[in-house]
Order: sequence, then structure tokens, then C-alpha cells
Amino acid sequence: MTIIVPSFDDAIIVREADAEVLGLAQLSTRLLADSDATGGALSVMRTTMEEGIEVARPHTHSKSAELFYVLDGELQLLAGEQVVTARKGDLVVVPPTMAHAFATTPGHSADFLIVQAPGLERFGYFRLAERLSRGEATLEDLLASQELYDNHFLESPIWRATRGEGRGRVERSWRSSEQQG
Repeated sequence: MTIIVPSFDDAIIVREADAEVLGLAQLSTRLLADSDATGGALSVMRTTMEEGIEVARPHTHSKSAELFYVLDGELQLLAGEQVVTARKGDLVVVPPTMAHAFATTPGHSADFLIVQAPGLERFGYFRLAERLSRGEATLEDLLASQELYDNHFLESPIWRATRGEGRGRVERSWRSSEQQG
């Protein structure tokens, strides 16, 4: 096992007012600390999603684990071959290479932290997804970035069956954003 020893000299303090915020009221992500700031130790984001939002299609990361800590609301998560509901105060950690996805549960919003360890340069991925939502990038651009951001999309029959129409909403949303560009 290789242990990553972070290399940074000062405490990292990110004030809410100083965090870069991507998205709209129904879906926003605060970019808190990326791996370049933490010496490779971790990357931290805070995401808020309103009811009916499915933002992360099933995917894996080969180089890091991903932690989800629910601050408020409910989050539905794919973790391998199981779909779990995480509520306020719940923690779910997905190991490298395990398929995962997340969305709000029906009737609920969610506010949660995402931590990847070891840290990867992830902020560029979230900025690309933001450009996609505004019609300034295409789904092909996102798919072409899978190696760069260690974000590998895949199919998950259990996620599709659990989410039902939710998956179609995301695909329609991505398609409509592509058409606007």
C-alpha cells in the first residue's frame, strides 16, 4: 500500500463567501479545496440539490475513494450493486473502482459534502459540467475528459431500475443544454 504524504505548508481556510460556486438554485456546487491546495491529500466540494435532481450518472474513479456526508435532506446513492438512501448525518464511502451515482430521493432535497482521497484535480471537471449545462460544451467533451479527471461513466441496470424516469430527465436535460449551444 502506498501512503500519500500531503505536502502543503499552511492551514487551508476557505470562507463560504470566497468559495467558487457553480450551478443554479436547484443544483449548486461549492468548490472548497482541490488537490493542488491540499498537497494531493484530498479534494472537497459541497453540493446542494433540490428535489428531482439526478446529476451524477453511474461512474467510477480508479485513483481515489469518494466520501459523501449528508448535511441535510436525503440522497440516493448507488454503491456497487446496491442503492442506499443516506439521510442527514449519514456517511457513505465508495472505494476506488466501485460504480457509484447520486441523486435526491423523491420528495427531498439534499445538501452534502463530497471528499475524494487521495485528492484529484476535480474542479476542472465540475467547471466542464457547468459549461455543459449552459450549452457551452457538449456531452462528447465530457466523455472525452474521462481519463483526465478519472471519471469513467458506465451503465448500471440497478440504478436505472431504481431511478426509473429520473435517468431520462438527466439525459433530456443534457440534450437540451447541447441544443441551446
